[in-house]
Amino acid sequence: MTVKAQHIFVNLPVKDLNKTKEFFTSIGFEFNEQYSDDKAACLVIGENIYAMLLLEQFFQSFTNQPVTDTETSREVIIAISADSRVQVDEIVTKAIEAGGKPANDPMDHGFMYSWSFQDVDGHLWEVLYMEQKN
Repeated sequence: MTVKAQHIFVNLPVKDLNKTKEFFTSIGFEFNEQYSDDKAACLVIGENIYAMLLLEQFFQSFTNQPVTDTETSREVIIAISADSRVQVDEIVTKAIEAGGKPANDPMDHGFMYSWSFQDVDGHLWEVLYMEQKN
């Protein structure tokens, strides 16, 4: 049997839901209000790709393990694609202007270009463009 999911929901703990929503809205992302409330917001990353931004206390109700301290450790790097090198730069620049932190310098590997930022909760986002081979 082959497993193929229809959707992906990445769950991320956040400290201030309104501040986090403002941050991602200023970059250009939208939210699915059907799956959002005062404890969680559904960030639409792409078709059938979402990040559930959960207040830390609500996130903690899903696990017996402590929430990762993003100041001292990293559990995940969320990598998203862009349509061009220019769009990579635009997304990361907007993220930094909205209060995020630069994470790495841009990396150019010829066929792939990427740049990363930390959101207002310290989660690491890698934005990349890869040339399509014909």
